[in-house]
Amino acid sequence: MRTLPEIYAEKIAAGDLHADPAQESVLPEFERIRAELAQPVKRGLFRKAPEPPKGLYLWGGVGRGKSMLMDLFTDSVTVPKRRVHFHAFMQEIHAGLHEARKTNAADALAPVAKRVSDSVRLLAFDEMQISDITDAMIVGRLFQALFQAGVVVVTTSNRVPDDLYKNGLNRQIFLPFIDLIKDRLVVRELTSPTDYRQGRLEGEQVYFTPVGPASHAQIDSIWQNLTGGREEPLVLHVQGRRVELPRYWNGVARASFYDLCGRMLGPADYLRLADSIRVLVLDDIPRLSRQNFNEARRFVTLIDALYEARVRLICSAAAAPEMLYVEGEGIFEFERTASRLREMQAADWGRDMA
Repeated sequence: MRTLPEIYAEKIAAGDLHADPAQESVLPEFERIRAELAQPVKRGLFRKAPEPPKGLYLWGGVGRGKSMLMDLFTDSVTVPKRRVHFHAFMQEIHAGLHEARKTNAADALAPVAKRVSDSVRLLAFDEMQISDITDAMIVGRLFQALFQAGVVVVTTSNRVPDDLYKNGLNRQIFLPFIDLIKDRLVVRELTSPTDYRQGRLEGEQVYFTPVGPASHAQIDSIWQNLTGGREEPLVLHVQGRRVELPRYWNGVARASFYDLCGRMLGPADYLRLADSIRVLVLDDIPRLSRQNFNEARRFVTLIDALYEARVRLICSAAAAPEMLYVEGEGIFEFERTASRLREMQAADWGRDMA
């Protein structure tokens, strides 16, 4: 079996990757886990199962290669495993808790955690972050149960563990989870000075008009470049409601205009979305007028939320920003939206992209 440093070197030699000393410095941690997981687990009547290896918490800035390293690692591991975005995983846990509570289980979390630990030896998470109090209240007990069952956790994050759920409500209840992470995972920072994701959009057109096969093909190419062809739904819980985007990966979300503006969504939904992503790919913005005034009003609110959060916007539209809304109530207000759409096309626009 090839080691992770060997696989990395082969990809550099093939021109698929550029050598990066910061990335190379964390490969031994991934290799340590891969090698230990590859060892057969010897069990017997009086033989205690060996302690699982410590996991890894890899944090650092956006675009430094954390997800790429995770790809190399998970592809090389042969034990039962799951690679999943942390937010999506927690949504599944909440759904499991909802079902367990219907059975009047004394401890609804126990069967949910057991179902996870029975299915995998390795959990690989993208983007561990805690922003929801409902997540904060259960992650400690959940991960304690997973660790006790021998599950190994490897995760990436943009935050150092001590900054998880920073300034969150009742954060003191959450603090034991941070201690647990530090105890059961090796914490490493990826300090590469290069933002590889920035290069993927630098100099790229991000506003495509008119809508049609050509614009769809160009946006599909950008989406493939940003996500590597991986995607999953993104489910946000806002004031007791579910807001689902059909396509998401590693901070990049994709939806149609009608996914976001044709539904009964409001400022709270758009603010939560803008706080949860760094790039939005928005397909098929139509011309706006009094005939679709409600959709136009939601679009203005969406753009305001994205603008204030400095979310990078890539979109296809029926017309240039100034020509999207040319008649009907709200023309004056839309001038600001058109101006913001122009500003958001700048090469250096976007949170964590510059």
